[in-house]
Amino acid sequence: MTRLFETGATRDTDSAKLDYEGFLAPRVLRLYAAYMQECRLRNIPPGQEIRSSDNWQKGIPIDAYMKSLIRHVMEAWENHRLGEYDNNTFCAILFNTFGMLFELTRPNAAD
Repeated sequence: MTRLFETGATRDTDSAKLDYEGFLAPRVLRLYAAYMQECRLRNIPPGQEIRSSDNWQKGIPIDAYMKSLIRHVMEAWENHRLGEYDNNTFCAILFNTFGMLFELTRPNAAD
């Protein structure tokens, strides 16, 4: 199917295409990026450089992600019960979730 714009331009429909602009929120991605930057600036071993932003893509065991994910989910749950919320906790949940998905979708990943 084709869309016709007021200008006369035409384009195929985008209803079946992934809508990254709609599925993602820049405000949340900005918070996540700031969290990740803060994490890479922590615990720099003496004489070492700041680790690269994609260092996590070198590979972290799924078990490590899962243990960390559960700890952060518990923290978020406990804080929720108190009516308290911390962006860093949710960013940590995202990090572990993204990391697990990254590992699980690697070519030749274990089933």
